[in-house]
Amino acid sequence: MPKKGSRLITVDGVAFRWRVRHKPAYCQGSGWSPLSFSAERAGEEPGSVLVVSLPCARPDNWAGARTITIRPRLVAGCIRRALEQGWSPGSAFTLTVDEDDLTTLLGEPPQYLVPFLWGMIPEGGGVEDLPRCVQIRSGED
Repeated sequence: MPKKGSRLITVDGVAFRWRVRHKPAYCQGSGWSPLSFSAERAGEEPGSVLVVSLPCARPDNWAGARTITIRPRLVAGCIRRALEQGWSPGSAFTLTVDEDDLTTLLGEPPQYLVPFLWGMIPEGGGVEDLPRCVQIRSGED
């Protein structure tokens, strides 16, 4: 996993690095593949990577599918879950998180967002939930 763009997190006294891919792969951008991130112990040799697959699309998906923000609390929960399920140094591991797991890992129901023209709105929200934006004038003036 490249160090550039990764973030450090300490889980139960152990340092890890985690990262979301900078640009979406075509399948991720289309909303066909889920949002995912990778993690590894800081300073470990390559190959001991954890890949976590979440039950939603990337925020920059082109289809307007719902998404969430990956926060350190979720990353730490996923790392703990993978360690419980047998992820060990020196081995690659894939963790697939479903809707129920997401609530457990976050400690609360997830707050989904939906991409909408100028930004993101909460799932079930409306245009009034968008931040103020500047109206672009037409060329008819």
